Amino acid sequence: MAKRIKSGLKRRRQNEVRRERNRAVRTRVRNAIKALRAAIAGGDAKAVKDLLPRTVSVIDGGVRKGVFHRNTASRYKSNLTAQAHSVLQTKQG
Repeated sequence: MAKRIKSGLKRRRQNEVRRERNRAVRTRVRNAIKALRAAIAGGDAKAVKDLLPRTVSVIDGGVRKGVFHRNTASRYKSNLTAQAHSVLQTKQG
């Protein structure tokens, strides 16, 4: 059996807490993106207009908490915004 080093045990506890926290944030982001993509696929302009700012805010929160790299978040936001605007333009025009 390996030695039970205090610092190792503490790191393990910290990693468990961080993993759970990161998992919750990642799940929140994925669910927000999923909801927005469903609204885009359904062509629901009102829902898209409502969900886009919320989704962008949730993605930014993931970056602030260190779960996502800022470039990854930027890519998500860019692609989702482009898709959302295509739906909003077709509904207006």
